[in-house]
Amino acid sequence: MKIAVLDDYSGAFRKVTGFARLKDHEVAIYKDTVKDGTKLVARLHDADAVVITQERSALRREVIEKLPRLKLVAQTGSHRSHIDIDVCTERGIAIAALNDGGGRSYSTVELTWALILASLRHVPHEAEQLKRGVWQTTVGTGLRGKTLGVYAPGNIGEQVAQIGKGFGMNVTCWGREASRQHARQAGYEVPESREAFFAGADVLTLHILYRQETRGIVKAADLACMKPTALLVNTSRARIIEDGALVDALKKGRPGFAAVDVYEEEPVVGGAHPLLALPNVLCTPHLGYAVDYQFERIYNIAIDNILAFASGKPANIINPQALRS
Repeated sequence: MKIAVLDDYSGAFRKVTGFARLKDHEVAIYKDTVKDGTKLVARLHDADAVVITQERSALRREVIEKLPRLKLVAQTGSHRSHIDIDVCTERGIAIAALNDGGGRSYSTVELTWALILASLRHVPHEAEQLKRGVWQTTVGTGLRGKTLGVYAPGNIGEQVAQIGKGFGMNVTCWGREASRQHARQAGYEVPESREAFFAGADVLTLHILYRQETRGIVKAADLACMKPTALLVNTSRARIIEDGALVDALKKGRPGFAAVDVYEEEPVVGGAHPLLALPNVLCTPHLGYAVDYQFERIYNIAIDNILAFASGKPANIINPQALRS
């Protein structure tokens, strides 16, 4: 089989333990992303199988219908919205994907706290200043006694909250009624109102699952409630914040600071995002899940699914009707 691996920015696919198992197949690995449909078709035109890394590339009708050889999409991660499943099924293209809700979330929890600590203690700035021969130019903000606001205390959010308590922070939570009830049962404070939640946080971190109904759920009015000394952290998805609201709020000084790992369109290259021009923002390139054990896991499962398909025993197919086309 000819296998195309898309958007492997860091070259992780060749490093996983299972890569050698593809020795009898022709593998092309692409480390960049092409958004233009015509260019993506050219890249995949001869592929029998394609590995989609998370949501980095989309397979829409206008692309799928121009891929005559494609028979298998090996999706990594739990997301599906970037693949036109109906068109794949119509054309007999099977989709093999994880069915465990995305697996471990520890790496996103770790990055959330890395961003909080790096921001409040000015780590990137001070490290760069030291290289330039300058010693201590800022005063950091400590965590003990401060208020950590966790929007959506689910799997990731609750782990973040637990660490906050370990730092001696007062933890408050917000979300749907079920989330608020869960937070109360877990011993966390739930403010009397949404406005009080945003206004009371010294650090506010977002862990809202992105769906159509959660798009823009964090409004400009919410951000305007925040303290001018507060830090907003987003390691979830950019579009859970109302379009343009975060940049505008940061320019106005409420919140005073942000740490962001996610963007409306990814990858962000050439410094082409307005957040990168703001001095009160720490930006990272969607590192939340980008750790060794995550890639080892998701790419090896993709390899398992490709080899199962090649052997005539397809596994983990989410559109089994395609196999009967």
